[in-house]
Amino acid sequence: MLTNVMEEIVKSIVIMLMRGTEYQTFCKCEQCEMDIISLSLNTLPSHYVTTEKGRNAVFERMNSKENLEWINKRIIHSIHVIGKYPHRN
Repeated sequence: MLTNVMEEIVKSIVIMLMRGTEYQTFCKCEQCEMDIISLSLNTLPSHYVTTEKGRNAVFERMNSKENLEWINKRIIHSIHVIGKYPHRN
């Protein structure tokens, strides 16, 4: 099993933000969500693990208030970029 813990965190935050009231005016189609996730992940470091124990350790470390604020800033920037320049057909 090869897992990017950062990807798990980003996906869950993007889904939560896009389902919330703050971003109601933004497109919520699958393509835009995937573009937001991709752009966010391209600005964040990867954290790959190969075991569940490693995943849990990295997840706990990445789930600190400071890290989540840092990750959120990049996701919010990505939401606005994709909202301004959507790639959907």
